[in-house]
Amino acid sequence: MFGEKFKRKYALSDSGVANTKKGAAWTIVVNLVVMGGVGILYRLMSQFMDTLTNAAPLPNALKYILLIVAFIGLSLFTHLKQYHATYGLVYGEVETVRLGLAERLRKLPLGYFGKRDLADLTETIMGDVNRLEHVWSHVLGYLYGTYVSTTIIAVGLFIKDWRLALACLWGVPVAFVLLLGTRKISNKMAEMVKAKAIVVADGIQEGLENVREIRAFNQEEHYLADLGDKVDEHELGMRKSELAVGLFVNAASVIMRLGVATTILVGAKLIASGSIDFMLLFMFLMVITRIYAPFDQSLALIAEVFVSEVSANRLMEIHDTPIAEGVEVFEPAGHDIEFKNVSFAYDEEQVLKNVSFTAKEGEVTALVGPSGSGKSTCARLAARLWDIDEGGIEVGGIDISTVEPEVLLSDYSMVFQEVMLFDDTVMENIRLGKYGATDEEVLAAAAAANCDEFVSKMPQGYQTLIGENGARLSGGERQRISIARALLKDAPIVLLDEATAALDVENETKVQAALSRLLAGKTVLVIAHRMRTVEAADKIVVLADGKVAEEGTSKELRAKKGGIFRRMTELQARGADWSLQS
Repeated sequence: MFGEKFKRKYALSDSGVANTKKGAAWTIVVNLVVMGGVGILYRLMSQFMDTLTNAAPLPNALKYILLIVAFIGLSLFTHLKQYHATYGLVYGEVETVRLGLAERLRKLPLGYFGKRDLADLTETIMGDVNRLEHVWSHVLGYLYGTYVSTTIIAVGLFIKDWRLALACLWGVPVAFVLLLGTRKISNKMAEMVKAKAIVVADGIQEGLENVREIRAFNQEEHYLADLGDKVDEHELGMRKSELAVGLFVNAASVIMRLGVATTILVGAKLIASGSIDFMLLFMFLMVITRIYAPFDQSLALIAEVFVSEVSANRLMEIHDTPIAEGVEVFEPAGHDIEFKNVSFAYDEEQVLKNVSFTAKEGEVTALVGPSGSGKSTCARLAARLWDIDEGGIEVGGIDISTVEPEVLLSDYSMVFQEVMLFDDTVMENIRLGKYGATDEEVLAAAAAANCDEFVSKMPQGYQTLIGENGARLSGGERQRISIARALLKDAPIVLLDEATAALDVENETKVQAALSRLLAGKTVLVIAHRMRTVEAADKIVVLADGKVAEEGTSKELRAKKGGIFRRMTELQARGADWSLQS
């Protein structure tokens, strides 16, 4: 019952399975203790009936008082144990699952996040785990414990009188078969509600990220109306889902409750025929009041289990995604980056085809080409942020696909076009590049990245809070902080993806000069659209349609008639001339 399939079905850890076993065991004990109370009441009433009908002596009051006190004490003890096993232990399981999920996400290749909708992923991490938490604490132990305890009680009833037992319990399997038969409908409705919830989350996230554009183009009313429609669709979906599940659960409950009527009818007939006495029917009626109570809750719980399977499947999809693994030792012979017939595709879209080139240590290698030619993809593959489909990438003669990503990245500094900053001070945002760096090291890197100019104008200087993702900074200022991080890390390999794209000409020149001085001796891979940015590069690799079209120095490529680099340089020069004239 609690094997590997059960573990995957409910996205449980090993400790979670153990806790479910404890919860089920104590639920069995609680249900049997409750039936023990029914037994005490039945025994007491039987003796009273003997006194009334056969002039038997009155029951021993002290004996029954002691039994009742013992029953209350045992009931309190077992309920506390059940509460601890089903609720108390689950919070540890939630912590285990969340930490395990975070660890798994940390090890997944970044390509996975590029394919997943962030709102969908957030819903899985937060919403699905919360939903499963309720199932782990309120459902599993209780449900499986009820199955076992009811089976034990049913066996006892059949031994006592199979006719009354059948009349009492026939509705239970019929009710559960009805719910199981509607399982696909429940799951389909749950998936529909989940999809609509993600659409709403996407709409909210989209609005927060693009609030300036929405206001700038006076689209507030249109955006809010559209978001309102999405919320209404989600609410309607929830109503339909809850109505469908509620109808199934209530129908099953009604069918099960028909057992009361059949028990009375069968019992009356058996009493009339002299087959049983009234007290036996009385006992069965008392048992019914207790045996249906956990089943009433179980019917609702099993419906919740069906819905939770959708969340569990989404959670297991993350755990089933292969992680980027490798050895934890990286000792390359130098830091040349060599692409060997590398091919890579995003899903079905081929981005790189048999790309081969070498970025040598101590040189600046520039990747240029039209938009969509694969420049940024090459940079990410070089750092194993994604894994290639075919070919190989080596650093110092070592295949990077064999190295654990975190170990590999210790030798990389990266500045990407999209800068991510934290709601902290300028100082701490730069210090992110090197844990434990001194203030003097941070300030030196900041000065080299030309940060002093704008930081000196801030009220608290380098201790000024910059807002969420650097909201209080301009694009150029944010990018210079990102460059300062890379300089502070001082890694032997530096990847610059449009690192100076947001800088004006004057600041770009200053940063380029700083990079030229401070990146000496390192392997530098630069991606740029502006040709003037790569003029001083030791080597330029021109990509087009996912392939290496040209390769050489700036002077060599300019001299090539009909070449892509020459054409791009001329087009940008004309654009600059037109800009100056206008």
